[in-house]
Amino acid sequence: MTKVSDPIKINKTIVKNRITMAPTVKFDYAGPDGKATEKHIEHYRERAAHGCGLICVEATAVAPGGRFWTNHMGLWEDAQIEGHQAIAAACHEYGAVVLIQINHTGITSNPECGPAIGPSAVPTRDASVLSKEMSIDEIHEMQRLFVDTAIRAKKAGYDGVQLHGCHGYLINQFISKKTNLRTDAYGGTDENRARFAAEIIHEIRKECGEDFLISVRTAGIEPDVATAINVAEEYVKAGCDYLQVSTGIEWEDPSLVEHDAPYNLICELGIRFHEHFKGRVPVSCVNSIFTPEQIKYLIENDLVDTVDLGRAILADPAICEATLEGKPYVKCLNCPRCQYGPGMPHKCPAAMKR
Repeated sequence: MTKVSDPIKINKTIVKNRITMAPTVKFDYAGPDGKATEKHIEHYRERAAHGCGLICVEATAVAPGGRFWTNHMGLWEDAQIEGHQAIAAACHEYGAVVLIQINHTGITSNPECGPAIGPSAVPTRDASVLSKEMSIDEIHEMQRLFVDTAIRAKKAGYDGVQLHGCHGYLINQFISKKTNLRTDAYGGTDENRARFAAEIIHEIRKECGEDFLISVRTAGIEPDVATAINVAEEYVKAGCDYLQVSTGIEWEDPSLVEHDAPYNLICELGIRFHEHFKGRVPVSCVNSIFTPEQIKYLIENDLVDTVDLGRAILADPAICEATLEGKPYVKCLNCPRCQYGPGMPHKCPAAMKR
């Protein structure tokens, strides 16, 4: 039986245990220059110090126009590398493997940061405004931004990158039939809709080498699980080493029904991916995992390879030691609106109890 404390090999990198930190943006940490700050460094250092095996640094913009907001961290220029070097070093100090999630918001771009662009002209945040459909040249330029950001990530000392391919952002927009209406090589079939990210993966591998870890946080349903798996197959063929599964734009799969298991339907997406890709690439699940018992259940029953923690590890990073060593921790209260997130930064009632 696999235990949470067991190491796992992803590509050629050994992760010391099966607990991973999901990327969660710290909106009040960065300034308009997009540089990592001391707050970022200490935030990730603390999670590594408590024993997290793999840390995925928050969504980081590949271009100024692809930010969520003007205080969103970036890695679109060399001047930003230094701060990321400090984050990677802080995590490595405690033996954690560290990736950085790279992203562009696409049609959901904040108008104060840049124009809404995407695979097709579809409604944006303002339903009365359509996004700009990207030309083939613009698609290739955008792909290069992702690859160049990955190269900077390697220079900064990260063990790899994670492409943000879910939650309705640009890569997800290419795979969704709701936002991708194209009829050329980047639209239509599952293979074509996956092409945008698959080509990025291929180029990152070429530029950053065989040892560089490439993950995709992919949509586990778009609109159904089978289609999402077809898309992920293209990512794996292109060189993806690790699938971290979450949600997409659409959810239309009648086979997903409420159950009494100690995990929710979003976690089940990762479980289904694990069943499909077992023995080929590791798969994680995420969402509403708040206790050591849930983490152990998912790993010890071979439902997934790793477990991503978001709110639980924000509330108290000691959940890692609680799971691995039985030490005490403060449980996330599952607030209806997370008090650690945008608009209410770091007023987490659980964290205040630590």
